[in-house]
Amino acid sequence: MKLSQKTIDTVKRIANPVSVNAESIAKRMYEILFEKHPEMEKLFDEAGANHHKKLALAVIAFVDYIDDLDVLENTLEKIAVEHVKKNIKPEHYPLIEKSILKAIKDVLGDVATNEVIDAWREAFSFLSQVLIEKEKKLYKAWYL
Repeated sequence: MKLSQKTIDTVKRIANPVSVNAESIAKRMYEILFEKHPEMEKLFDEAGANHHKKLALAVIAFVDYIDDLDVLENTLEKIAVEHVKKNIKPEHYPLIEKSILKAIKDVLGDVATNEVIDAWREAFSFLSQVLIEKEKKLYKAWYL
């Protein structure tokens, strides 16, 4: 799977409002996620009160390097390791994706047009697939 140039361009075009509001988006994402799927809270029990800041930094890095994800290889590996430790599974990603898209819309308001949300949907779906593949390898290696 590869990101379309249109998605890359759209995500880059709104990089500044996303970066400036990344912590608010991350906080709102967790509020939405836990409100709609309280069972997900247990996966983040040990993440700490500032976990939203880690997510915000990851979102900013993703925006900055969306057109050159190789730069983020070490970071993506670390995220995958943390996800496996927390028992994040492929079926969790759609819940997280819906929550973060809603959070982007809530926080950015009119800036989050349908075009922007569609681009972020493609971008997060792509990123989810990258992480899922890395996590599958880790689960297989750790739990054989």
